[in-house]
Amino acid sequence: MKEALLYEKLDNQRVRCNLCAHRCLIAPGHKGVCLVRENRDGVLYSLVYGLPLSQAVDPIEKKPLFHFYPGSSAFSIATAGCNFRCAFCQNADISQMPRDRGQILGRSVAPEEVVRTAQRYHCRSISYTYTEPTIFFEYSYDISRLAHQVGIGNVYVTNGYMTREMLELFQGLSDGHEPWLDAANVDLKAFRDETYRQVCKARLQPVLDSLKAMKELGVWVEVTTLVVPGMNDSEKELRDIATFIATELGVETPWHVSRFHPDYQMLDRGPTPPETLRRAYELGCEAGLRYVYVGNLPSARLEDTRCPNCHQTVIGRWGFQVTQRHTQNGHCAFCGTVIDGIGM
Repeated sequence: MKEALLYEKLDNQRVRCNLCAHRCLIAPGHKGVCLVRENRDGVLYSLVYGLPLSQAVDPIEKKPLFHFYPGSSAFSIATAGCNFRCAFCQNADISQMPRDRGQILGRSVAPEEVVRTAQRYHCRSISYTYTEPTIFFEYSYDISRLAHQVGIGNVYVTNGYMTREMLELFQGLSDGHEPWLDAANVDLKAFRDETYRQVCKARLQPVLDSLKAMKELGVWVEVTTLVVPGMNDSEKELRDIATFIATELGVETPWHVSRFHPDYQMLDRGPTPPETLRRAYELGCEAGLRYVYVGNLPSARLEDTRCPNCHQTVIGRWGFQVTQRHTQNGHCAFCGTVIDGIGM
């Protein structure tokens, strides 16, 4: 256990957790919505600090991040728990473990060991992923500081439900250190608050606020929308998402539209039709987005990065592998146009 960051002590030994947008009011002996932060005698503790239950070396494209050191490796880690309860979660065995199984499993791994392992496997970044990294913020925060000291980047793959206070602490606005969070892929799961409330047990607005705050604080942001039949696949909703990204985050922000497969509690519908994903791709382009990608559908061949000016393929991909590259110091090798991102 480790005492949590970002909480306040109240009367009667109650505490208010200010890590995520739930801002749980927690009585002594109780846990927050995530079930991995517990009030013990008026002190809030993280129950997952230093207890990853998943570690792997992944292509950065798997996150998916296509504009952050493409072709590089990321050392991925996760602990148990999540502050959402998505009915379609594809990692529910670990994200919902504290809720469904009443367990918190993991192997003790110090932050220093995580960084050493990332170095051993020549990883360009450490990715906090698979479950929601916000709920193991203290762990990722300590790892991130050490990672930056040796030139390794830090990536969040997140539902975006953190507070601004968390982001400002991560980026050094609270205590003056350099920004430690370099990039994030944020799941924008829908554009209707009702969907968030019913399917994820959360709200939409905090996610939109986090997306804008990340851009403001210098984090490279990419957005993913899992297109779920009957939930968020209407042309109007997809157009609204594309418009929000273009107008509020910027047309340089990549949008990944990904194919749904039945999982966890959502087994009542089939995979996303390919034509729906192709239409989402078109809507993103119509909104002015420079980079739109279709995921989980290799046959669509819509995972290549094309120059927004000359439309030549500058980074070719197949699955999670980079197959060709035509960039020079972040510019298109054919016409010299800037290709947005980091390490392009």
